[in-house]
Amino acid sequence: MKDKENLDTIFFENNELSKSEIEKIVASSLSGAEDGELYMQSSENESFAFDDGKLKLANSNKDIGFGLRSLSGEVVGYAHASEISKKALERAGKTVKEIISKDNKEIDVSPQKTNRSFYETNNPIPSLDFDKKIKVLQDINEYARSLNSKVEQVSINLAGSWEAIRILRSDGEMLDDVRPLVRLGVNIAVKNNEKMETGSYGSGGRHNYDVLLSEENWKFHVDEALKQALIMLEAKPAPAGEMTVVLGPGWPGILLHEAIGHGLEGDFNRKKTSVFSHLMGEKVATEGVTVVDDGTLHSKRGSLSIDDEGTPTEKTVLIDNGKLVGYMHDRLNARLMGTKSTGNGRRQSYAHQPMPRMRNTIMVSGDKDPTEILESTKNGIYAKSFAGGQVDITNGKFVFSASEAYKIENGKITTPVKGATLIGSGFEVLKKVTMIGNNMELDPGIGTCGKNGQGVPVGVGQPTLKIEGLTVGGTETT
Repeated sequence: MKDKENLDTIFFENNELSKSEIEKIVASSLSGAEDGELYMQSSENESFAFDDGKLKLANSNKDIGFGLRSLSGEVVGYAHASEISKKALERAGKTVKEIISKDNKEIDVSPQKTNRSFYETNNPIPSLDFDKKIKVLQDINEYARSLNSKVEQVSINLAGSWEAIRILRSDGEMLDDVRPLVRLGVNIAVKNNEKMETGSYGSGGRHNYDVLLSEENWKFHVDEALKQALIMLEAKPAPAGEMTVVLGPGWPGILLHEAIGHGLEGDFNRKKTSVFSHLMGEKVATEGVTVVDDGTLHSKRGSLSIDDEGTPTEKTVLIDNGKLVGYMHDRLNARLMGTKSTGNGRRQSYAHQPMPRMRNTIMVSGDKDPTEILESTKNGIYAKSFAGGQVDITNGKFVFSASEAYKIENGKITTPVKGATLIGSGFEVLKKVTMIGNNMELDPGIGTCGKNGQGVPVGVGQPTLKIEGLTVGGTETT
């Protein structure tokens, strides 16, 4: 297999090491541990920033390194280095071996073997010449400025990466994955007299640049960003108070990710710091609410063939028809909680330890037509997109700012509003969902999740949702 041969060259031959030498070091380092692995990673990254009609930033870098981990009970030994050599591996082995307890029980935590892949393994970076990438950025800028005289500023960000990983366990089992990732973002500022507003749109995924940078696709990015900016020029201050809120499909699932998803990660529940910690098997949401975390969606930003511990990813059901039925686990938390890993062990790089993280977190479709949902809402807010927010995992309380929102009046979307902030508890919001649309959409591929200082690419998705009695913070004066 070509990919396997390439990884042999990257991780073994280029570093003047043999597989047998590395196997001996890993086996010796992890002898007596309950679990552990050697995680080797080689990556290429590039990013471009185009602003004010000029290329402002062009970065490119390559990195290689490893992380060696041993697990004994809740104690973790971890050492990493930005080179793969015999001396570095032996030093790391001595470090992790020092924490291994002497009375470990035998537990089989070997990941299930798989040959599934949910994305192409081609490296996107050399797939398009540097000059052609810059030409596309110039074309995007010129097209955006040609559409409307109110366009004041155009900012474009383009990024691509290619990551090869190899995981070697103490029993000699070796697991590989090769992961491409690309992303394009367009931000447009418009000005009318002294008033200025912005709009943005981005997309990406685990595929090549050809999909991302097709003319049809980048023009759609510009059109959407400009439309949002122009709408915001006409926006009125958002009303405040407790009211009905209708969330649009797709990217508004970020609220689900932050306010609910983090609380269902295994480590928070093992440590009893999540609001969901004692509720397994209990009803935590309105009937009809089903939430899954799915790592198997083809080419999506949060998808993985295997996680960063070598466990195959899967579609993990978290809430089934309103009942809490599962958490997201890495191997450590699964073992300590007496269950199996769900393939959610993720890390930012070889320099970081894995922990339970989301992949593509989705509320599945219901049976209501989105038009019916709107028509049933006499007055309220329709939130189409969010800019960001904050969440307290211990109680699920959140504050989220809507970047594009509208009033709903007599069952119709009317005036755009700005300054709308949604305030509540993810735990309570699940019980206030009264209608679930039949139009589940995934976000276009822009999410990055932060946890304990680590960032990983993720996806979100949901259908149109109607939520009763949600607090909206606004700036409207009476």
